[in-house]
Amino acid sequence: MKKAFLGGRLRQLRETRGLTQAALAERLGLSPSYLNQIERNQRPLTVQVLLKINAAFGLDIQVFSEEGDARLLAELREAVQGGEPAVGASEIRDLIDNAPALARRVVALHRHLREAEDRAAALALAQGAPDAMPVPAPFEEVRDFFYDNRNFFDRLDAQAEALAETLSGSAAGLTPGLVPGDPLPGLAAHLKTRHGIVLRRNEADGGDLRHFDPDRRELSLSRDLSPGQMAFQAATQIGLIEAAGEIDRLVGDGALSGEEARRLARIGLANYFAGAAVMPYGAFWRAAEESGYDIGWLGHRFGMGFEATCHRLSTLQRPGMQGVPFFFLRVDRAGNISKRQSATDFHFSKVGGSCPLWRVHSAFDRPGEILTQIAEMPEGRRYFWLTRMVQSRRGRHGSPGKAFAVALGCDIAHAGRLVYSKGLDLADPAAATPIGAGCKICPRNGCPQRAFPMLGRPLAADPARAPFAPYARAAGPDEPPP
Repeated sequence: MKKAFLGGRLRQLRETRGLTQAALAERLGLSPSYLNQIERNQRPLTVQVLLKINAAFGLDIQVFSEEGDARLLAELREAVQGGEPAVGASEIRDLIDNAPALARRVVALHRHLREAEDRAAALALAQGAPDAMPVPAPFEEVRDFFYDNRNFFDRLDAQAEALAETLSGSAAGLTPGLVPGDPLPGLAAHLKTRHGIVLRRNEADGGDLRHFDPDRRELSLSRDLSPGQMAFQAATQIGLIEAAGEIDRLVGDGALSGEEARRLARIGLANYFAGAAVMPYGAFWRAAEESGYDIGWLGHRFGMGFEATCHRLSTLQRPGMQGVPFFFLRVDRAGNISKRQSATDFHFSKVGGSCPLWRVHSAFDRPGEILTQIAEMPEGRRYFWLTRMVQSRRGRHGSPGKAFAVALGCDIAHAGRLVYSKGLDLADPAAATPIGAGCKICPRNGCPQRAFPMLGRPLAADPARAPFAPYARAAGPDEPPP
């Protein structure tokens, strides 16, 4: 462990516990003067002191890890981007180290500012409409809710796993058990025997994918769903009933602003429960570790599709049984990110879209193939990405279908655990593609794909020296002026 001067965090821990320096020093078995020097960053926070903090408070020492601050670092960098005077990287680092609560408050204020700007834009587009679009939109609130919880809900996950174990134990009884790879019969039997709900296949064209009639106690699922998708919907219905108390608690703690956001959060948590029921944590985690996170094999093993399997892989953060900390996203051909969750510190920018050099956009050109990429962000951190296009079509010939690119990413340090990295030189700097979080906040001056100038960066007087060359150069003969 390198020398870490993190006195601000130790002081915050002491103050939140209502302890004086002398009381904390006595509890940790240190001298008051030594503790005072640590808090004033005159001494580093050593491994021995961290172990004493863990023993005294049962606190995850990741709180004192600089690597654990990558998410806050990225968000704070975005918050102070542009403007005068410029804020240096060392000043941002010092603020996180010495006043983490203040750093989070700055990020929160920046988020409120962005919301206010979006609201003003929405009002302008509506030309003075009396009811302005709520900002953030409810689905954005729910995305932030899952993101802030690192896409892991331990108690909900454990409750779903307990259901799976109970149903698996009933395989020798009169009702079908929860069979890995074919969970639908067991879940349908549980709905009927425990809750009096009958699972019915809807044979009509163009109907709802899922409809629950509480009066008739009937869950109707479209015939267009695969058996795995039907099992997922059945597990979702079980979650809405049996995990209602835990879901309500999580939604209540989420500080969501409106009823629509709370409704979407309940659906999202019920879907989380469903994924944890059909892919129980312990069995799924062991299978993932043993297979090198082979998504196709895991999907076949548990009877789930590519997207559902990727989504479940991004939730494996149980203490003592942690999987690769993935970030998960789903994007359409236009670059709209309709799903994004992160179990780690990768920061999805909400400003300026995504980077066109990100290989997730190439998945649409090579359907059915898993593509990989080593990508380097502007601050130098490298990530390993894998992506594949998923598509579905309902209706007759000529009717539009759905097509998305689903992607999983992780820090390059974890890439060696994945079967998809075999044969790649993960340590070769030349193998990495330089990308950014979005043009409006990306500082890469020479990028040929830049679509927008970086926020706060003025146009250079000499067009040839402009930091966003595509905007400064003259239009070609076959293209409109910039």
